[in-house]
Amino acid sequence: MSITVEEKSRLIKEFATHDGDTGSPEVQVAILTSRITTLTEHFKTHKKDNHSRRGLLAMVAQRRKLLDYVKGKDEARYRSLISKLGIRR
Repeated sequence: MSITVEEKSRLIKEFATHDGDTGSPEVQVAILTSRITTLTEHFKTHKKDNHSRRGLLAMVAQRRKLLDYVKGKDEARYRSLISKLGIRR
């Protein structure tokens, strides 16, 4: 249910704002989005896994907080991030 090391490093490389960047909100949102997508697929076959569902809801809430932070700092950054990830319409 977690993402692979290769996937995580690819996301860090793609969304990093500078070299060595692993903690910017963009990177954190990208990693959370990948984990949320993986868990969503998991729930298609394991409908009664309520313990993991609780973790999913926590991840969605964390991603929402990070997105609100980015939107408050720079709306253009927010719009480019959500369009790259495809999480809003």
